[in-house]
Amino acid sequence: MSTMSDQQKPSMKAPSSIPIPKSKRGLKGFWQDTLAEMKKVHWPTRPETNRLTGTVILVCVTLVVLLYGLSVAADQILRIILRR
Repeated sequence: MSTMSDQQKPSMKAPSSIPIPKSKRGLKGFWQDTLAEMKKVHWPTRPETNRLTGTVILVCVTLVVLLYGLSVAADQILRIILRR
């Protein structure tokens, strides 16, 4: 009979089990974890922020104009249909 080492043995965990990370309990642990995660964030530079903000504003204005145009067109079509 052959024996398997601990590394070769199949896991006996249920297929739907999710590993739960060990974390510190309480408010102090929460803030420590939060600060550690915030240090990992890639913060954009000022030019990146300005460029991306400009892009968002441009897309919003474009959508407002498009939706306003569609609204006016739908209003005109309905007025023509309802006059008959």
